[in-house]
Amino acid sequence: MGSGAPFGAPGGIRLVVADLAGTTVDFGSSAPAGVFVSLFARHGVTVTDAEARGPMGTAKRDHIAALAALPSVAAAWRDVHGAEFHEADLDRLYAEFIPLQLRVLPEYGDLVPGTAETVADLRQSGLRVAVTTGYDTAMMSVVLKAAARQGFVPDAAICASDVTAGRPAPWMIFRAMEACGIWPPQAVVAVGDTIADIEATVNAGAWAVGVTATGNMLGLSKADHDALDPGERRQRLAVAAERMRAAGAHAAIESITELPALLPRLAG
Repeated sequence: MGSGAPFGAPGGIRLVVADLAGTTVDFGSSAPAGVFVSLFARHGVTVTDAEARGPMGTAKRDHIAALAALPSVAAAWRDVHGAEFHEADLDRLYAEFIPLQLRVLPEYGDLVPGTAETVADLRQSGLRVAVTTGYDTAMMSVVLKAAARQGFVPDAAICASDVTAGRPAPWMIFRAMEACGIWPPQAVVAVGDTIADIEATVNAGAWAVGVTATGNMLGLSKADHDALDPGERRQRLAVAAERMRAAGAHAAIESITELPALLPRLAG
């Protein structure tokens, strides 16, 4: 897939497209997961954290629809509401979701440790760095303002509401490429912490790199992650990496901080 050109050189990898929550900000991708659980609880339906994380990375309206389609959730909705979950319910829940998500985002605005330094290293090597996200414009704005205060300002930022369909469609990656003036897809590495990130990257024809430790695959805050028994941590990371490779990832890393060292091996 690669051209064999050196890392950062013309014809080699020239653009990194990174996800936001769980990859560059919000260790554990906690902001969206908790809101999905709360959203359904407001309507008398239990959604577990694991279920809430299943469609992570997709556009948030699509995410709600995917959760509502889970057999256990659909059955619970029928029991509580006496009817099937319909499009009008989806519209109503998404309208409720937006202010709930906006309210909690400032609490989860910390960069994943090492992100700012990693982006500086990538740019020093001649790469541009864009971000994509399943958040909408207002949500992304909150996250990017917090990131900027910590020294991370991407060259381009594309959200789900900027395109006709979010992940696993490749459109956000293509829009990031267009905004940065970089093509073909073989010159692009997309890095993310969800299966949807990997699927979108595969569909774009770019290099797919999965992040296992800091985001949705483990789904742990930094404190809980750091408290894991070393053996359990290794096992859980191995399972996460295997799931990402099965989805099409060319490589899996624990954190975005490992990306600069990986890129020459991808492009070589």
